[in-house]
Amino acid sequence: MVDVEAIRAGYTFSGPALDLGALVVDGKADPETPIKIPLSLINRHGLVAGATGTGKTKTLQVMAEQLAAQGVPVFLADIKGDVAGMSQPGEQNAKITERMGEMGQKWTPTAYYCEFLTLGGKGIGVPVRASVTDFGPLLLSKVLDLSDVQQSSLNLVFHFADQKGLPLVDLNDLRAVINYLVSDEGKEELKTIGGLSKQTAGVLLRNLIAFSDAGADAFFGEPEFDINDMLRTTGDGKGVVTLLELPEVVQQPALFSSFLMWMLAELFQSLPEVGDLDKPKLVFFFDEAHLLFKDASKQFLESITQTVRLIRSKGVGVFFVTQTPKDVHPDVLAQLGNRVQHALRAFTPDDAKALKATASTFPHSDYDLEKVLTQLGTGEAIITVLNEKGSPTPVAWTRLRAPESMMAAIEPNVMAAMVGGSYLYPKYSEKVDRESAYEMLASRVQQQAEAQAQAEPQPKAAPQRRTSAKAEKGLAEQILGSSTTKSILTASATQLIRSVFGTRKR
Repeated sequence: MVDVEAIRAGYTFSGPALDLGALVVDGKADPETPIKIPLSLINRHGLVAGATGTGKTKTLQVMAEQLAAQGVPVFLADIKGDVAGMSQPGEQNAKITERMGEMGQKWTPTAYYCEFLTLGGKGIGVPVRASVTDFGPLLLSKVLDLSDVQQSSLNLVFHFADQKGLPLVDLNDLRAVINYLVSDEGKEELKTIGGLSKQTAGVLLRNLIAFSDAGADAFFGEPEFDINDMLRTTGDGKGVVTLLELPEVVQQPALFSSFLMWMLAELFQSLPEVGDLDKPKLVFFFDEAHLLFKDASKQFLESITQTVRLIRSKGVGVFFVTQTPKDVHPDVLAQLGNRVQHALRAFTPDDAKALKATASTFPHSDYDLEKVLTQLGTGEAIITVLNEKGSPTPVAWTRLRAPESMMAAIEPNVMAAMVGGSYLYPKYSEKVDRESAYEMLASRVQQQAEAQAQAEPQPKAAPQRRTSAKAEKGLAEQILGSSTTKSILTASATQLIRSVFGTRKR
């Protein structure tokens, strides 16, 4: 038997908290023992885990609703499109009435203000883009699945572009710089910073071309998303819920997981130190977290660990969402103080091993967790969080609240109407092809050629400056491989400073 009084005392807090549900005793919810998370401890991060179909998404929805209601902005990746229902009030039915009545908690149909984003406009939402320069070599290496040697070479390419003030706005810019560095004149520049073999350059170029062919060009460019647009509240003080709609890019998991990490790294770079607050400035739910750690390099893992460790002092709480704790790297898992574990299945030897490992990560309790974790019903979870003193609360078998917003996807025309009326739409809807380094170099080469034409009896033809989309690789080699370009680069603008994650430091 569990000690109900001890659990009740363990979840009694003096400050604001999120109501997750009620303790399960003898198969029924105990209305006298609500299970909560202190709002001030949300920035100690957390994990929401469980097998497919056990209720993880609804748990995220419940948490996001209450955070928004208490004035905390929320970011969620909507993998399947069903979290979009938060923008519409829920519909009461017999199951909800019974569930909430058993818990002794009120339930009011409520809609929440949502912003809908998509990666590069692949979908209905407001397009989210990043420049290649700001995305950085470490995250791009993860997306391209590069080896350590290839990643090192890509770092060199970015270092050269940063040092010479050459903005990498999109993937064509990056390809142009790689071509230059393995050209005859580029090799001379390369001698001062390292080496890049033609074989490695060829691999990088082939990977970038394949990446572009898969549609990645849409994700890189400008205007770049301003991370502060996720930190907004409504006129009545409620937190804005930002949903990144991902159904269109679900076949490119490494890309969207790396984009989420880019967003987190941008938050870390942009926000000031604030220490512990009464409530977080933002809560970031990182869905399908296992994709972030899969085949990650040592450097990448170290960067994730450091970002998660330090970002809480910026007032940001991060919740990783996946199937089992073993999907998260141990150094990151050790920093996740709030745990919501839905049911696990043990159909295979690997499942049984994962079940045992999961049970071992919880504080000691009166539950036989290896048994209980297979008995949890849909919408139930084993929970332990940090109390207001920073200590773990007792482990509690919990029946979770039902979301007050709609628990389903919304119609595309409804979403389109909300996106069209969004504050963000006019800011990001149109892609901008500004004059990047490639264009500036082409323009200067043309001016130099025209000056030479006036002094020489037989003028040389100047390269044509492209007017819209990026030029073909042949022109890139002509421009970036010239001696004129070399002199321009040498006298060029200031060098960028990069963060621990390889993203540009602000």
